[in-house]
Amino acid sequence: MRARSAPAVALAAAVAGAALLSAPAATAAGQGRDDHRRTRAAMDAEVAKGVPGVIGQVVEGRKVWRATSGVGNTDTGQPRGADDVFRVGSITKTFVATVTLQLAAEGRLHLDDTVERWLPGVVRGHGHDGRRVTLRQLLNHTSGIRDVFDEPEFTDKATGPGFLTHRYDTWTPRQLVGLAMKGAPTFEPGTSWSYSNTNYMLAGMVIEKATGRPYGKEIEHRIIEPLGLRHTSVPGTDPRMPGPHGIAYSKLMAEKPAAEVYDATEFNPSLAGAAGEMLSTTGDLNRFYRAVLRGRLFPQRQLKEMLTTVPADEEEPGLRYGLGLMTQDLPCGIRLYGHGGGIHGSSAEAVATRDGRHTAAFNLNADWTGDSVDIVAAEFCGGK
Repeated sequence: MRARSAPAVALAAAVAGAALLSAPAATAAGQGRDDHRRTRAAMDAEVAKGVPGVIGQVVEGRKVWRATSGVGNTDTGQPRGADDVFRVGSITKTFVATVTLQLAAEGRLHLDDTVERWLPGVVRGHGHDGRRVTLRQLLNHTSGIRDVFDEPEFTDKATGPGFLTHRYDTWTPRQLVGLAMKGAPTFEPGTSWSYSNTNYMLAGMVIEKATGRPYGKEIEHRIIEPLGLRHTSVPGTDPRMPGPHGIAYSKLMAEKPAAEVYDATEFNPSLAGAAGEMLSTTGDLNRFYRAVLRGRLFPQRQLKEMLTTVPADEEEPGLRYGLGLMTQDLPCGIRLYGHGGGIHGSSAEAVATRDGRHTAAFNLNADWTGDSVDIVAAEFCGGK
C-alpha cells in the first residue's frame, strides 16, 4: 500500500499510457483458492493498460501460488521471471521501522526521543526544529518535515530529465536532509499527516548513531540473515541489479502519454537511501511481512506500537499509517497490512492479513501506468 497523496519514494504509477505490447496469458506454478483466476485476470489487465510485465506470489498457509504476465524485456519478448529481483522502493520503510522498534525494545532508544537528541542541529532551517520532532513522528509521518522530493534542485537530477546524466551520482543522507531544509515544514509536528521520505532518511541516520553501524548493516544482521531472505539486499551506492531480473521501464515523471520510455534498471540508489533503496523478491517480501505480523522480529509491545495508526488520507478513511506499516480496509471488509513502493521503473506492493497467514506481493516493471490496487482486491476479495 502506498500513500495516495505522495510518491512512495520517487515515482508513482498513476496515469494510463499507451500499451507497449500485447498481453500474453499469465503463467503460474502451484494451486490456491479458486486457482487465483481473478488475481491472474487482474494482472493481465495491468499489462493490457501498458505495463510491460507483472509478477506476483501469494502464500496461504502452506500453499504458494506464483504467476507472471507480460514481459521483462520489450525488445526480446522475454517473459518476466516469477523469481525476478526488483527495487522495492518505500517497502524499505517497513524494514527501517522494524530495526528502530528492535532498538526501542533493547532500550537503546525511545520512540519519544527527539530527533535533536540523536542528530543535533540536523533538522533546522525555515521553521524546522528537531527539538520538537520525535522518532515516532518520523516513523508515522506526522513530523511535518518537508519531503526532499519536493525540492526542485533534487528532483530534476533524481527523477526528472537530469536523471539520465546524474543516475550514478552518490547522495548522502545528510545532503538529502539539507536539501529538504531549504523549504518550510508541511505543518506543525504532530498536528497532521503527510508522507515524507525525509523522515526515513533521518530514521536511517538515527539507527547509525544508536548502533555505530550503517542502517543497512543493521537490516542485514537483524532481519535479512535471521529470516533467510537470500534475495533481499541494501545496495548502498551499487547501481547494479543482481540476477535474475528484467528491465525497469521509466518515463521519468513525464506527464505526456507519448513520452519516451527509458531503461532505468541501473542507477545509484543512494538517491532514496533509507526511504527506499532496497532490492527484494515477491517470495522474500511475503516471508518478511509474515514474520513482522506474527511478532517474530520484536516483542508484542513493539508490534502494538507498529500497528497503532493515524489517518493517512482524508479522502480514503480506510487508509491508515502506523510505524512503517499501512493498513487498509478493502470494500469486502478485509483489513490488510503492508506497504507499497514506487521507484524508477518499478511499482511494488506487499500486503498480508493480520495473522500473516495470507500474504501477497506484486511488482510492475513500469512507473507511469498500472497499479496493484485491483490485483490486491482481486486476490483478497475474489467473489466476496
